Amino acid sequence: MNDRSNIIQTLFGKYCLLCGTASNGNLCAPCHDSLPHLPFNHCMVCALPMAESCVCGACLAKPPAFDRTVAALSYAFPVNALIHSLKYQTNLPMAPVLADLLLARIDKDSFPDFIVPMPLHPVRLRERGFNQALEIARKVSKRCGIPLLPDACKRIKDTVSQAELPWKEREKNIRGALTCETDLTGKHIAMLDDVMTTGATLNELAKVLRKHGAVHVSGWVVARTLPRVLPHDS
Repeated sequence: MNDRSNIIQTLFGKYCLLCGTASNGNLCAPCHDSLPHLPFNHCMVCALPMAESCVCGACLAKPPAFDRTVAALSYAFPVNALIHSLKYQTNLPMAPVLADLLLARIDKDSFPDFIVPMPLHPVRLRERGFNQALEIARKVSKRCGIPLLPDACKRIKDTVSQAELPWKEREKNIRGALTCETDLTGKHIAMLDDVMTTGATLNELAKVLRKHGAVHVSGWVVARTLPRVLPHDS
């Protein structure tokens, strides 16, 4: 590479967010390939890994209010660090990076009518200064042309952070915490959030959306937390 090329690369080149090498995108090919991708075979509803891609026993026994989940990656290093950088370090330029990772997994033949970001309670919003789900949703909406409904739903209870609670207590904690003020009759809605752990929060939002007319509800998440011991489904 000559001096002119070096100068151009320095001034206008892009570098991998993880390893710092020159890259045409936010992540170089080796770093992108090494991300914790979800197994190809997984439950079509909750996105947990399975021997075959179908619906797991848990979702058959107790179907959630949402129809399917699209998860870009597993919630593990370095994906968790990228999400934390946006969420807790106010690194807003990370939002389009996470949006691109999610967009790569979304089936363009099954686009919803609207995207609804997971709402934050006003108290939490004032503390953080922004809603990370909304920031990601804005980028996804713009890049795929799906209308965004940023104010369709609200969080009316300032609940304890789900991350601070044992998995079994999260459903009770979020119950009745969300509301909707928009007529969604006959619509397909994609709920967008950064992380899905038990699915309790997405399920509560899906219930609210269905009460207001949504006929198909999908969950779109950047990362899916996998339990240490995965459920078996024959």
